[in-house]
Amino acid sequence: MILSPILPPSIGEIAAPMAPLPLLATVVAEDSPIILSGVLLTLVVIYLASKLGAEAARRLDFPPVLGELVAGVIVGVSALHLLIFPEGGLSASDSLIMTVLQGLNQLAPAAVDRIFESQSEVISVLAEIGVIILLFEIGLESDLRQLKEVGIQATVVACVGVAAPFAAGTAGLMLVFHVAAIPAIFAGAALTATSIGITSKVLSELGQLKSKEGQIIVGAAVIDDVLGIIVLAVVASLAKTGEIDVVNVIYLIVSATAFLIGSILLGGVFNKSFVAIVERLKTRGNIVIPAFVFAFFMAFLGNAIHLEAILGAFAAGLVLDETDTRNELDELIKPIADLLVPIFFVTVGARADLGVLNPTVPENRAGLLIAVFLMVVAIIGKLVTGWAVFGISGINRLAIGVGMIPRGEVGLVFAGIGSASGILDKPLEVSIIIMVILTTFLAPPFLRIAFGKTEAVPETLESKEPANPIP
Repeated sequence: MILSPILPPSIGEIAAPMAPLPLLATVVAEDSPIILSGVLLTLVVIYLASKLGAEAARRLDFPPVLGELVAGVIVGVSALHLLIFPEGGLSASDSLIMTVLQGLNQLAPAAVDRIFESQSEVISVLAEIGVIILLFEIGLESDLRQLKEVGIQATVVACVGVAAPFAAGTAGLMLVFHVAAIPAIFAGAALTATSIGITSKVLSELGQLKSKEGQIIVGAAVIDDVLGIIVLAVVASLAKTGEIDVVNVIYLIVSATAFLIGSILLGGVFNKSFVAIVERLKTRGNIVIPAFVFAFFMAFLGNAIHLEAILGAFAAGLVLDETDTRNELDELIKPIADLLVPIFFVTVGARADLGVLNPTVPENRAGLLIAVFLMVVAIIGKLVTGWAVFGISGINRLAIGVGMIPRGEVGLVFAGIGSASGILDKPLEVSIIIMVILTTFLAPPFLRIAFGKTEAVPETLESKEPANPIP
């Protein structure tokens, strides 16, 4: 005997609107192949753009990531409209890819809008996974042994290099341009991180990588990245609440720092456990799958404690960098990063509407002034770091300051997260992206000029030379 439950009126009222679900499911099922087509076609555009941009940048002696970013600008809302997203008043009719799909499938306008939103959401999620993998990879490349050896000089340079542009940028945006506190703090924080890859490459070409200046720059850039990611986690968490509470700020700073320090301490303990797991697994992916399980769990944990998923991914990289399998893991991660990280960089460029800085439009001029201001602060805020070095005679302070100027991946992470979360308006977002591009372009030639004809002195931070020791 089957009992028919009698629903109370309130539950019945709730259940009644659910009757059309089978019809809704049919519509979604019919849309699925077209959504998949849209995602696949978008990925074709992203990968072609990223590869062409990266190759062009490499031939011009610039970082490939810069080429991927510029390629995104070209295929995005600023130019070709091949890769656009629903925010900012854009619709499916603005997308060339959606126009192609509509023509091929004879879609009604409502169906096109629905497919456009779904396809954009899939690409956005892939971009978020890409940035998680990027921070995981950066963590793997952040040698903790090097962090322990850089000394007080590099630490001081890094701290000044974070504090000066952050304070000047935030204060200037709030006091001069009357930007709201949360966006101003976020934009100021985007000025903090230094790109170690760009600087290291130029130092190596100049034969200055092992000089006193080179050692300080590289060490400071590594610490700079760590501090920048902590700052990012804190300001992104502040943005979620929409208000600045002193107690909450202190909690976020302490928890982010404790999270990273705890992860570093875990590295020594986790080494044997991870290696033991890897040795027990005999099928393909015995190293990379456990590594990603750990990275994604740490990313989830970072998100769960009201920080950021990327902080957890970065911490996971720091932990696994301490394991005996780190060299092999580095190589295994690269193809996966090559597949997903370009999606993030291209979408960051694609979302950037350079039209908001068009000086011929009167209402855009304030945004253009903000871009100039951020650029000036980005350069001066890092130049002063050279004068934070103490107790060393004959050091090239200008070279140290210039070496800290280029931003890069972490700066773009700020722009991407700020844009996706709605923290940054279009002028601020584009200003940050332009700042990253220009500092990356300007730093290499300026660094060559700063070193001039200085002969490389192969002296490390551990040098025992009594004339001018580095603490």
